[in-house]
Amino acid sequence: MNLKELATLLGLSPTTVSRALNGYPEVNEETRARVAAAAQAHNYQPNARAIRLATGRAMAIGHVIPITNRHDIDNPIFGDFIAGAGVVYSRAGYDMLLSVVPDSEETQTYHNLKRRGAVDGVIVHAPRLNDARIRILHEIGLPYAVHGRATGTELPYSWLDVNNRRAFRTATAYLIGLGHRRIALVNGPDFMDFAIRRHTGYHEALEEVGLPTDPSLIHSDEMTESAGYRRAAQLLALPDPPTAILCASILSGIGARRAVETAGKVVGRDVSVMIYDDDLSYLRNGDGQPIFTAMRSSVREAGSLMAEMLLGLIANPDSPPVHRLLEADLVIGQTTGPGPAARS
Repeated sequence: MNLKELATLLGLSPTTVSRALNGYPEVNEETRARVAAAAQAHNYQPNARAIRLATGRAMAIGHVIPITNRHDIDNPIFGDFIAGAGVVYSRAGYDMLLSVVPDSEETQTYHNLKRRGAVDGVIVHAPRLNDARIRILHEIGLPYAVHGRATGTELPYSWLDVNNRRAFRTATAYLIGLGHRRIALVNGPDFMDFAIRRHTGYHEALEEVGLPTDPSLIHSDEMTESAGYRRAAQLLALPDPPTAILCASILSGIGARRAVETAGKVVGRDVSVMIYDDDLSYLRNGDGQPIFTAMRSSVREAGSLMAEMLLGLIANPDSPPVHRLLEADLVIGQTTGPGPAARS
């Protein structure tokens, strides 16, 4: 079925059907929903070239990854985010443009994407403290949305984030409730906004019960298995080691578990390990019964929601910035148990 046939079936003009399928704000919601339902029922796939000619849009969304973060491409967290976003792009007739560039060329890449008309918008990944990319995109005039928040940035911008501060406050409080008093934090890179918020939540939970924040129990590193192992091994070698380790991801948690076992200790009995779990498709935290006790949130869902957010901003360029804060859920697994304070 082509566009003209779909329009005839609906009793609408081809222009109205095209605008409804491409998110134009002048098409009311009732008509948009009716057109979308008919397109799905009759398996109508809009011609991408025709859409580009009719709308002047590139029908593509950009993701720019600097080389220092290129491991993100191999990281299952990034893969799940892209999978979630990709489904939404495809459904809306959009392609995805992934650019891996040297750090020194990241700014110029955004300028080039805008100048060439290669994309209609971009998603900004891994925001940092006072992230300069937000100012750059603001000046360029390229629609964008940020996966996370950038502390210190005063310009208005659209973002979707998980409540990292509350998640790590809840996680730390849970470990305290089990009787742990020496709780270590194996965090992500300390210049990343999410890591700053997680450290804040960790500190607040300790402060609430009068426990000091011991700098020797806090490490920041890449969220990989090897980094998790290395940091946990350092922590367990301390004269007064932690009885619980809170990790920034399932990858660092797997490394921490290996370090505990290498030290001849039992996870969940001698040392508790708790993680932040992105509920990944190809790296599951157990099947039905969780392995790690975790604060859980779906990064695939975040990818879908972010894609919908950005497409909405592209369709309605005069709309105000959109903010969405997701919450993580506490799931109890097999890697945590009573601390010394509860056993005594």
